Amino acid sequence: MTKKQKKTDEKRNPLHREYGLLSNLKWLFAAIRKYDRTILGIMCLGIVCAPFMSYLWTFISKFIIDMITGNGEPSDLLVMMLIFTCVQIAVTMLNSFQIFEGYRFISLRFRIMLEKNVKVMGIDFPCLEDPDLMDCYEKASRACDNNDTGIEGLTRRSFQFLQSLAVTTVGIVILGTLNVWIMLGITVLAALNFAVRNAANKWGKAHIWDPLAKWWRRNWYMEHEVTDFTFAKEVRLFGLKDWLTEKYRILQKERYDAQVKNEKLWFIVALTSSIITHGVQFFVYVYLIYAVSHGDVTIGNFTLYVASSTTMFNYLNNLLGGIADLFERSRQVDDFRSFMDYSGGSDPDSGKELPVFDKWDFEFRNVSFRYPKAEKYALENLSLKLKAGERLAVVGLNGAGKSTFIKLLLRLYEPTEGEILLNGVNIKEYSKRSYFKAFAPVFQDVELFAFPLSENVSMQSPENTDSEKAEKCLIDAGMGSKLKELPKGVSTEILKVIYDDGTDLSGGEKQKLALARALYKDAPVVVLDEPTAALDALAESRLYNDFDKLIGGKTAVYISHRLSSTQFCNNVAMFRDGHLEEYGTHDELMHHNGAYAEMFRVQAQYYVDEKEAAVNV
Repeated sequence: MTKKQKKTDEKRNPLHREYGLLSNLKWLFAAIRKYDRTILGIMCLGIVCAPFMSYLWTFISKFIIDMITGNGEPSDLLVMMLIFTCVQIAVTMLNSFQIFEGYRFISLRFRIMLEKNVKVMGIDFPCLEDPDLMDCYEKASRACDNNDTGIEGLTRRSFQFLQSLAVTTVGIVILGTLNVWIMLGITVLAALNFAVRNAANKWGKAHIWDPLAKWWRRNWYMEHEVTDFTFAKEVRLFGLKDWLTEKYRILQKERYDAQVKNEKLWFIVALTSSIITHGVQFFVYVYLIYAVSHGDVTIGNFTLYVASSTTMFNYLNNLLGGIADLFERSRQVDDFRSFMDYSGGSDPDSGKELPVFDKWDFEFRNVSFRYPKAEKYALENLSLKLKAGERLAVVGLNGAGKSTFIKLLLRLYEPTEGEILLNGVNIKEYSKRSYFKAFAPVFQDVELFAFPLSENVSMQSPENTDSEKAEKCLIDAGMGSKLKELPKGVSTEILKVIYDDGTDLSGGEKQKLALARALYKDAPVVVLDEPTAALDALAESRLYNDFDKLIGGKTAVYISHRLSSTQFCNNVAMFRDGHLEEYGTHDELMHHNGAYAEMFRVQAQYYVDEKEAAVNV
């Protein structure tokens, strides 16, 4: 690819870069030196063994025929066979050793793949909502998901290339003693075969596989939907099987069409390669038969040159084809490095450490936020103060800007305009990692991890988990009765992904677990994003009252779809269409008789009926 083409491609897709084969090989061998230098020794051993494994018996056949036709002594033949046998055994053992050590290539890929996983966990949250970046991540994942493509493929093909180079070099020396023109002819035909394969690889990646990046993402989603137990009830009760099957069939047709196009491409390549290969064999046999018939070549050399020409052509073909393979896998490594070189936003450790304050006063000053590529602001010109120890209720219809406000407060998003102050200091001056420690969030969608229950509460490694504290937090969050049912208590494994005796939790239990996490973290600011959505009205009322007592003088922000929960908060922030519509106490807003009062009255009767029914039961 020319520099102009690279610039055009990078302009069309700014997340993708073309590093080039040499740069990728340099990057790869730097990774080998970093993680496992033994691989370099394995490569050297394989390069030495390859010519012996390829040509040793060819020379044995030549010498045996020469000795027989030249009336050689049987004792000489026996000694020669003994020497060649010992050499063959030694080379075979060394070759077997380097093959056995091939697991190191897999280990190298896993370690580099871990870098990708660490990278994606450190990328700024808004970036993960960018489809272009997710496509870039998907291609990076494909570059390290098996043994023969991407990173490990480039490692193995580099090794094979060096082996082919060693074997080809020896073959050139052998055939050079026969006829230079034969050697050049074989080289030209092998180069033609390489040009065809390389063009096919390049065209296939650009026109078949790269366009499938979105397909891989959609396919993963569909596989997750139809196999995840979480969706099993909806699939059965709403009869979604046929509907999902049809969607999956349509999705797979796109992959099938791409595979058909790929098979047609490589059928043409294979046919062309076969014609060239048989042409080489015909060319060599005709010349050698002519040379033997005129006495220019002995029978022994005839066998040597026939076998060597075939071996040399195959390895020269492998060598040049290996270059095509190297370029193909290098382009896949481009995908990986493009993702790894993506900035991903600010460094979570940049900035000063957040000190421990006696009070935590926040202020949104003319804050606006707009998602990347969006024309409309999700939140616009927001000015609001959150005082230390205050309970703030955030309410509004879906899409009003509530979640955006919370994510800005938590610093998952950075303001597009304006600033957020903590005790009069812009929060951007603090490192994100230390800033996150100030918050104990409780989200509506609670994610469970395949860890023991205690670690699901602490969200820390086993050695940093206080099991007794985790148990107390679970009891305070309303999980006491559930704990009594579990034979292993807080040591119970969650989910059955890793352990067969793992347990799952109901929706209400998950949200109580999330509350326990907030209690365990013991951060100065608590944020609850509709944490009681799966609870009934009576359970919600009790839980809010109990939780409010447990957090004491901490600052708390509540998002709730039940407006009655706003009555115990100091202030209510009513959002609409990305703007702060109303702000004040519950009584003030009811007296104002605006949008909040209207929403409260609409919900009030339903809430009262629900609560009375729960009390009666």
